[in-house]
Amino acid sequence: MVILNLKKKITLFFLLSLILAYLLMKPYLDFLHQDLKVSIIKTLFFKNLVKKYNDQVNILVLGIAGENYDGPNLSDSISIFNYNFKTNLLTTISIPRDIWSVTLNDKINSAYAYGEAKKPNHGGVILAKAEISDIVGMPIHYALVIKIDQLKELIDYLGGIEIEVENSFIDDKFPIKGKENDSCNGDPQLKCRYETVIFNRGKNYMSGETALKFIRSRNAQGKEGSDFAREKRQQKVIEGIRYKLIEKIKKLNLEEFRQTHQILDRLIKRDISNQQVAIILRNIFLHQNQFRQRNVSLDEKFFINPPLSSEYRNLWVLVPKGKDYRKIHHYLQCHLEEKNDCQSLILNN
Repeated sequence: MVILNLKKKITLFFLLSLILAYLLMKPYLDFLHQDLKVSIIKTLFFKNLVKKYNDQVNILVLGIAGENYDGPNLSDSISIFNYNFKTNLLTTISIPRDIWSVTLNDKINSAYAYGEAKKPNHGGVILAKAEISDIVGMPIHYALVIKIDQLKELIDYLGGIEIEVENSFIDDKFPIKGKENDSCNGDPQLKCRYETVIFNRGKNYMSGETALKFIRSRNAQGKEGSDFAREKRQQKVIEGIRYKLIEKIKKLNLEEFRQTHQILDRLIKRDISNQQVAIILRNIFLHQNQFRQRNVSLDEKFFINPPLSSEYRNLWVLVPKGKDYRKIHHYLQCHLEEKNDCQSLILNN
């Protein structure tokens, strides 16, 4: 009789715990089901709804200039988020925008623009994914597109981001928006069109406006004036945004979930569904103690910068050494497989 009563108490406690857990989780389940149209069953048990290659998913992230700039559909920044379901490793790969494409007869940063011109709302990501896939030697499954100016709104919503500035630099020719055609009262140097921006080495907490200046600076003195340095700065900003987003999601605050979803849904154009995102996030959080993040950049030693010529439409471009991407493929796979001494592949290039 004592054992029977104990079993009843345990069963009752278990049932009450389930009811309490359900009541606590119900608002979040309703948010997933009603707001995001996400199936809880599919999220928990159907990992195959996400496209994968070797248990990895690759998501292309394009930052385009936007309507307020020349070439509004040109990609100002190009990155790939590679997520490994087995190792719970998220790797951000930064791609130089000035790589020459034989197919396009232009730089790869024009792929999205050409695709959109041919097939609005769909062609841009299709063509961009195909071009970037050739460079990295992996399939690109999904794409996210955001206008660079809108990063300001996202960063400010997140409360700013912390960036580790590697090198101090000064850019005394940073263009002031809206003054592109100002005559500056006849000043031959047109100084009124520009402002000076300064960044100091070390940790910097940046607002949206400051972060945009950090990634858009093109005329810094020294090596920070190069496109490769600029791409590294862009990767740092993306890393900062990614970190703040994940931290916000981890708080499990329903109202913040709704606000974050609304702003991301409004600012980001994508071909990945809420259901697929939910499956990826489920995997991250189920193994969050093992979750890691890392960054990989394509070193300038992989490329040559040929003299201006008609072959490259007199543009400043980057061409892989030997006009072959295989060394880049090996370098990226080395990092994604977490092998040792991947840097030697740069030195031996």
